[in-house]
Amino acid sequence: MAGDHGSGGVFDNDGDRIRSSAVPLALKLPVGFQFSLTAAKLDFSFGEDCLLILQQKTKSHWPPVFRRQNHEKSLRCFLILSSLQFMIVCLSSLHTQPSAAKASRRSALGRFLFTGSRLDVPERGEHTHPWYLVLWLTGVDYFSTLGYAPGIALIAAGVLCLPATGVLVLVTIFGAFPIYAEVAARSYAGQGSIALLENLFSGWKSKIFVLVLLGFAGTDFVITMTLSAADAARHAAENPYLHTFLGQHTIEVTLALLGLLAAVFLAGFSEAILVVTATTIPYIALNIWVLGYALDLVFRRPELLANWTRVLHGRGDWTAVFIASALVFPKLALGLSGFETGVSVMPLVSGGKDDKGMREIHEAPRGRIRNTRKLLVAAAAIMSLLLLLSSFVATLLIPESAYREGGPASGRAIAYLAHSILGNKFGSLYDLATILVLWLAGASAMTGLLSLIPRYLPRFGMAPTWVAYRRPLVLLLLTIDVVVTLIFKANVERQGSAYATGVLVLILSAAVSVALALWQESSSERPLSYVRAGYFSIVTLVFAYTLVLNVIERPDGVIIGSCFIFLLLTLSGLSRYRRATEMRVSAFEFVDPTSEQLWNSIRNKKVNLIPHHRDDPRYRLELKEKINHYYKLEGGLAYLFVRLIDNRSEFYSSLRVRVTREGDHYVIEARGASAIANTIAFLTDELHPISVVLGLTRRNVMKQSLAFVLWGEGETGLLVYSVLVKFWEAHPNREHPLLFLMSE
Repeated sequence: MAGDHGSGGVFDNDGDRIRSSAVPLALKLPVGFQFSLTAAKLDFSFGEDCLLILQQKTKSHWPPVFRRQNHEKSLRCFLILSSLQFMIVCLSSLHTQPSAAKASRRSALGRFLFTGSRLDVPERGEHTHPWYLVLWLTGVDYFSTLGYAPGIALIAAGVLCLPATGVLVLVTIFGAFPIYAEVAARSYAGQGSIALLENLFSGWKSKIFVLVLLGFAGTDFVITMTLSAADAARHAAENPYLHTFLGQHTIEVTLALLGLLAAVFLAGFSEAILVVTATTIPYIALNIWVLGYALDLVFRRPELLANWTRVLHGRGDWTAVFIASALVFPKLALGLSGFETGVSVMPLVSGGKDDKGMREIHEAPRGRIRNTRKLLVAAAAIMSLLLLLSSFVATLLIPESAYREGGPASGRAIAYLAHSILGNKFGSLYDLATILVLWLAGASAMTGLLSLIPRYLPRFGMAPTWVAYRRPLVLLLLTIDVVVTLIFKANVERQGSAYATGVLVLILSAAVSVALALWQESSSERPLSYVRAGYFSIVTLVFAYTLVLNVIERPDGVIIGSCFIFLLLTLSGLSRYRRATEMRVSAFEFVDPTSEQLWNSIRNKKVNLIPHHRDDPRYRLELKEKINHYYKLEGGLAYLFVRLIDNRSEFYSSLRVRVTREGDHYVIEARGASAIANTIAFLTDELHPISVVLGLTRRNVMKQSLAFVLWGEGETGLLVYSVLVKFWEAHPNREHPLLFLMSE
């Protein structure tokens, strides 16, 4: 039997050295057929210290599948083996080799890109703050829309801007806020509506839902960065002191702001509450000052109000105006953008005395939930008031020629008022505050994506490992930002429609998840529970109508979102395929102390591991007789049976292992696996057996490969081999067991 031969290398059955760099794979075929492959040519090698043995130890007999009189079966097995070999080689070729990845990290560029902690590992010891400070962290995204939302509303609604904004405020108070108050109670870890919807489904259905929502969330956050940068560039370009220098270079200024944003995150920016608070509060104060002064000007000129009401009455009575406003308000959906951010910052909200000891008793943090709801109420109240005031004074004071697309008030209505009624010096101060807040809104969106993407995709096995690191992900997002900016030519109005679509999809997903959860919780013992579920179902229909109308009127958003979704689904599928040969086991534990004792007694070259697919003592006896007939194995036998979890879409698994004695051999049962081959490979490395006997089936190759990627099943023998090869290449100093492939 081949064993440890000192200096390493590869040896045949009699202990003779074959080669040091490649293993010849030989299949004995019927008369007239001879086939040999050199493993190294197809990257199908174990390396220096291990051997793939396809022939049995006693040379006078071949396993039945290779007997001469069975020509058809031999040829079929040969074709299956060759096809599987080709499939695994293609699968492996898509991977970045672990050794190459480690080598790249030793280079200067690699050290720069992969420095720092992984984003998919939650940080411990996170500080909490009073809700009224965290409010401004939410507000930097929410309140920054004041820089461009009133101008977009004027273009969309014209004279109906104020009543349409009134409808928006009603939807905010009676729709968006109640929805996210429920989301806060159910997703208080900061994962928002996406996690809530994920928990309502299971399996691949859940994964597809999450990926689609991530596509629209990506649209929302990316457009937040590009739109905020574009509007900041417009504020700078329209400033009378900077217009001479920047007036014709809006795209260049936008790209420079995005580059600066990426540079700050590459340097290690982490969002600071005090910085955001010190920026956002003065910005809100300046807006209040401008709007208050403009409101006073309107009251001192009553003819402005009279002219507006006359034009408004020309559209019909108040019922007709309300209906027209309700039809227009979906175009103003930008004013709903802050709620998802509000629940995403929940981990930063202090719950006070009520939440002390909550981590130990695993209860919902009532104090944090209550304070988050206060935050949402305050943010909605401030934004609603400012939107109503800005719509009112902008409609009365800004002429149509100024707010049309390309006009001086386009995308900067309040800044236009600040310059025109308070002078260029005050207007420049307002421009500076607006540019800072818009830039911080982009930083908030970048932070959101750096938290959202690593939270889901690596856990699903649907992203390469570098996605879990800050700097490579920042560079990827910067590339996407540049492409989006160039496509839209830094146009604020066109990006606004795409942004609104992303916002509405997230709110609709939150509404759907809350309505479904409430219907599931309803019971006849609590009649009001049906009323609540019905109310949120109606709210869901309102947001569905809003989204559909917005898509019909302005399809840019759904087109961009669909592109994100297609790209995300494609890359996620490829990544899942590429990472299929990872170990995919996050941890394992024993079900009882006896199992742990037996496991320790057979570790380190004391048994031969026999994975099998039928948990039946009679089948194990038949398998033992077959192995003894064709192989001469030293040591005892340990049979391994793997039970898969119901949700096969999970990438990682946590195993529970039971070890028992059955006669003169051992039986190992592993529960909770997400993939059979990967679990066998993991336990092989943990057990360190003398050898592993793997079975080969005769099933359809394509079906087997698809079953492996999707359901964790498939051709076990060669897939275990592929997983171990990849792992051993990453850990070249480990001692490897012998592997035997035997036809079933």
